[in-house]
Amino acid sequence: MADAARHDRSSRQLKLLSQALASGRLGPVRRLVNTLSPAEIGHLLESMPPGKREIVWGLVDPEDDGEVLLHVGDEVREALIADMDTDELVAAVEDLDIDDLADLVEDLPDQVIDELLSAMDRENRERLEQVLSYPEDTAGRLMNPDVVTVRADVTVDVVLRYLRLRGELPEHTDHLFVVSRRHQYLGRLSLAGLLTNEPSRPINELIDDEQPAISVETPADEVAHQFSDRDWISAPVVDDNNILLGRITIDDVVDIIREQAEHQVLSAAGLDEEEDLFSPVRRAARRRAIWLGINLATAFLASWVIGLFEATLEQVVALAVLMPIVASMGGIAGTQTLTLMVRGLALGQVGTGNTRALLTKELSVGALNGLIWAIVVGTLASLWFSDPTIGLVIAAAMAINLIVAALSGVAIPLLLRRLAIDPALAGGVVLTTVTDVIGFLAFLGLGTVLLLK
Repeated sequence: MADAARHDRSSRQLKLLSQALASGRLGPVRRLVNTLSPAEIGHLLESMPPGKREIVWGLVDPEDDGEVLLHVGDEVREALIADMDTDELVAAVEDLDIDDLADLVEDLPDQVIDELLSAMDRENRERLEQVLSYPEDTAGRLMNPDVVTVRADVTVDVVLRYLRLRGELPEHTDHLFVVSRRHQYLGRLSLAGLLTNEPSRPINELIDDEQPAISVETPADEVAHQFSDRDWISAPVVDDNNILLGRITIDDVVDIIREQAEHQVLSAAGLDEEEDLFSPVRRAARRRAIWLGINLATAFLASWVIGLFEATLEQVVALAVLMPIVASMGGIAGTQTLTLMVRGLALGQVGTGNTRALLTKELSVGALNGLIWAIVVGTLASLWFSDPTIGLVIAAAMAINLIVAALSGVAIPLLLRRLAIDPALAGGVVLTTVTDVIGFLAFLGLGTVLLLK
């Protein structure tokens, strides 16, 4: 229910924003955008075609720019950064937490990185360099070195006075970490325990030493499993000598879990979870063409097996041999579009405000891939059977089926959702049926007209 409410809210926000942009009045757009959190703004930016995205990005409060950049995919982030000058970028990212800055710094231009490092104090510069020294997708890269530590040989009153002098705590602080004189991790101290015990109580009597620390080299997916299994909000990170280096918080782990889920879904169709929903047609077509080519190879293998029985077939043996290629290529092309649509619907990125732009983009991708693979398949079929008419038939059928597959990949999940049917569950079945039927009709129909005269 919570997910459904969030998706409905995102869809309403996208619709209102699209309507405000269509009116040509930027005042309402600015007010609407700046009532949203950075994560919500990032979500909306990913849901918009490039033209509208640039307008909205220009209206975002500069104080939120850095946080918004953290909440968009790599392709969208690259495009947004390209539209910012050096001073804007430095101002946007200089106040980010070290772990968040580490996520962004490698995407920044060299000039911005140089200015940023020169503007940082020595302590924070060393912290950033420390985090960046660890491999990606490890605990060391996820951790924030900004931790609050206390000693075991002091009292509750001493710690409370220290916290008052400190003035503020890092976000998501539920525990303080207890360390030795050598800064080795001994255990944790809950804020609740700190506030409810007598001021004279020694800290060493309140230490919770049951939570194990996470090694700095632990893979990110293992970190996510530990947080999930143990219901942690934060966890300490240590090196091989048990020296406390930093902490990981639940917000970073939620991002890991989401990215893993998207990767599993999209990789099944040969897509990248960082791909922009509205990425340029040529780039999207090039990426998907790889998997279409792999699928084409397997489809030709199936046709070759059928061709082994050529002597027993009648005059139209070529049609029987080549039929699986048309259906299979349409199926994989439609699945790629369907997978992106299902993810967009699940994340609330697809709604009435962007359906037309998304449909146009996907039809363009289908047409481009249809043209490319029609030429490839038509040429191979002509050479195989020494008949250019057969090549023409399969080329035309291929182009038709890939365009229909793109249309179906967008329309089917939208229709299923309107009928209260889960697109992730039923979309593939419906899509396969459509592409098979259209593929066979186009191929066999054209073959009947052009070959059986």
